[in-house]
Amino acid sequence: MNLPMPLVLKMALVAVVIAAGVYDLRTRKIPNWLTLSGVVLGLGFNTLLLHSHGLALAMLGLGLSLLVYLPLYAVRGMGAGDVKLMAAIGSIAGPQSWLGIFLATAILGGVASVVLVLRRGRVHETMSNLATITGELMHARMPFEKDAGLDMHSGRALGLPHGAVIAAGTLVFLCLAGVA
Repeated sequence: MNLPMPLVLKMALVAVVIAAGVYDLRTRKIPNWLTLSGVVLGLGFNTLLLHSHGLALAMLGLGLSLLVYLPLYAVRGMGAGDVKLMAAIGSIAGPQSWLGIFLATAILGGVASVVLVLRRGRVHETMSNLATITGELMHARMPFEKDAGLDMHSGRALGLPHGAVIAAGTLVFLCLAGVA
């Protein structure tokens, strides 16, 4: 059943992602107190508004986000704060809206990444890195073990404040869904 997101959930979602985006742009970190607050808000408001069905939706959204983002964290392509932010978003938005937010974030992140690669003149290196990542993952090996530069924490990595991209993707999704 696809219910429209209640206004209080939209407001909580907007508040969490804007705060996370600002923190990420300023410090390149997303604070635990913010992501934990988002999860608590999502679980609490969904349960209060929709009772056991709301709790189930919040848990499914949280679980789906972890299913998608934890592997990215495991291969060191994503920070823990980004994973926790998406978990908070999932608990607030539920699985269906989270999937739309994820897709909007992926598209915006892809565009931002291409622009960053082009601006830094690192097209050849990026293509080589993608080949290494693909090859290593296909052989069930961690790419950063072959090349330390493929670890997001490496000084050689092209950093993109993904929390800010997640915030933008969330806001775009809400606008396109006609709910912002």
